[in-house]
Amino acid sequence: MNPVLPAGVQAQARVPASSANLGPGFDSLGIALGIYDDISVTVGGDALRITVSGEGAEGVPLDERHLVVRAINRGLAAAGVTAPGLDVKCRNSIPHARGLGSSASAVVGGLAVAAGLVRAAGLGTQLSTEALIQLSSEFEGHPDNASASVLGSAVVSWSEPTAGIHTSDVAGDSPALNYFARSLEMHPAIRAYAMIPQVESSTAVTRGLLPDAVSRADAVFNVSRAALAVVALTTEPQLLMAATEDRLHQDYRAPVMPATAALVRWLRERRVPATVSGAGPTVLALTASELPTQTRDKAAELGFVLQEVEIAPGVVVH
Repeated sequence: MNPVLPAGVQAQARVPASSANLGPGFDSLGIALGIYDDISVTVGGDALRITVSGEGAEGVPLDERHLVVRAINRGLAAAGVTAPGLDVKCRNSIPHARGLGSSASAVVGGLAVAAGLVRAAGLGTQLSTEALIQLSSEFEGHPDNASASVLGSAVVSWSEPTAGIHTSDVAGDSPALNYFARSLEMHPAIRAYAMIPQVESSTAVTRGLLPDAVSRADAVFNVSRAALAVVALTTEPQLLMAATEDRLHQDYRAPVMPATAALVRWLRERRVPATVSGAGPTVLALTASELPTQTRDKAAELGFVLQEVEIAPGVVVH
C-alpha cells in the first residue's frame, strides 16, 4: 500500500510564465518570463477543495479536472504516495490563452508542489529537474513552454523516441517520447517586453493553420535562424533581428491574428526583434536596445498593453 501524506502538510510553488518559439525555434526554443502563478496546497480532510483567484478564475473547473489538480495527482503518483484530501489555492497572474504558457505553468506548478508535499512529509525527495521536464512535457505534448517554466532563462528543448517502445504500442498511434532541455545563460543586456491583448487565441486552432510540409528553402532558413538564436541570446545580442526571423509558422497564423501581425511588423520595421509569443496573440520583444518612444502608444492603438518583464528563474517550491 502506498504511503499516505499526513494531514497538515503544506507546500507552495511559484511558477513563471513562458514564451515559446522566439521566432524560428518552433516547439524547441522558449524563455521564462516574470509573470507568476502561485499555488498553495495543504493536506487534510477527505475531499478536494479548490480556490482560484486572478486570471481565468471564472473559466476553470473546481474539481479533479482542474489542470493544477491533475498535475498534483500525477506528481503524487510518480512519487508513490496518496493524499486523503487536498486544499488547493491558486492565485493566477499569467493571462490565459494569450501565448504565455499558462497551461504549462499550471502543470509545472502542480507537479512541483506535489513534490514539495512529499518532501515536507519526509516520504521522499523532490522530483528531479529531469523528471519535472518529462512529466510536464507529457501533459503538453512538446517541451518548450514547460521546460522554460522548470529551468528558467531561455531554453533549448527536444524529444527522442523512447527506446523499445514502438508506435503501435501507445495510444493514438503516437510514439512515446523522452523530453529534454538545457537552459542558456543569457546575455545580461537583453531585456524582454510583452505586449498582451485582451483577446484570446486557441493553440489548437492556430496549429491547425500550419501546413504539413514546407519547402526546403524555408526549412533551411529556420534551421539557420534557430541556431543563430542561441548565439544571439547568449553572446551577441546585436544579432537578434536576424535570429528571430521565421518562415514556418508566424505568417500562416497572421490571418486570424491581424493585430498581432501588424504590431510585429511595425516593431520589426523599426529594428526591434519582435515575434509572436507561442501561438499568440501576445507579442514578445527581446532586445538590447531601447524601444521606440511611440511603442506604448502604438501597442495601445492595436489593443495591447506593453509591459517590461524580467527574464525569470524557474519554478520555486517551499
